[in-house]
Amino acid sequence: MDAETVLTTTRSVRRKLDLDSDVPQDVLDHCLEIAQQAPAAGSMAARFRWLLVRDAGTKAKIAAYTRETAETAWAKYGHLVEERALTSAQHLVRNLERVPVLAIPCLIGRPPADAFTQSAYFGSAYPAIWSFQLALRARGLGSSICGYHLQDHEADVAALLGIPDDVTQISLLAVAHTTQRDFRPAARPAVRDITYFDAWERSASLG
Repeated sequence: MDAETVLTTTRSVRRKLDLDSDVPQDVLDHCLEIAQQAPAAGSMAARFRWLLVRDAGTKAKIAAYTRETAETAWAKYGHLVEERALTSAQHLVRNLERVPVLAIPCLIGRPPADAFTQSAYFGSAYPAIWSFQLALRARGLGSSICGYHLQDHEADVAALLGIPDDVTQISLLAVAHTTQRDFRPAARPAVRDITYFDAWERSASLG
């Protein structure tokens, strides 16, 4: 699979995750090695950690925390979400314990308070997360970020998994094989409609 195909067809896979097939550890190891090459600010790369959860009982507890927050959010804001996207998210969250692997990316240290340092902090994590997702896609696997528990239950999940107080969970990714491989580019706004030149709202032809 060429790079452009991987970049344009890596979807947030929810309803098409294969919940019954095991994910080999050597495949995960290779994808994590690729993720390790992502750009990071200064010493941040050395502070990045991954926690992989396969144990059924542990996944069930994480799923319960995730559902509690997600269901509350959907009750308040679900009407603002496109129905197809909401249904897809609900399917994943309500089946989260069945996902073969839950991957939790972490950073040693707590998030900084100011926006400038936050940019470096979280900006050093998400390139690695995205690289991991791209590497999975290239090997016929899918993933979806599903970090609802961070709203109310980061500390509960940390206690469950033995994560130290000075370590921040950045997100949670559901990882599995996919039931199809032929994903397509998604509908997105045209580049010319979202690109400004020299100043906000000062647009010019992209040619």
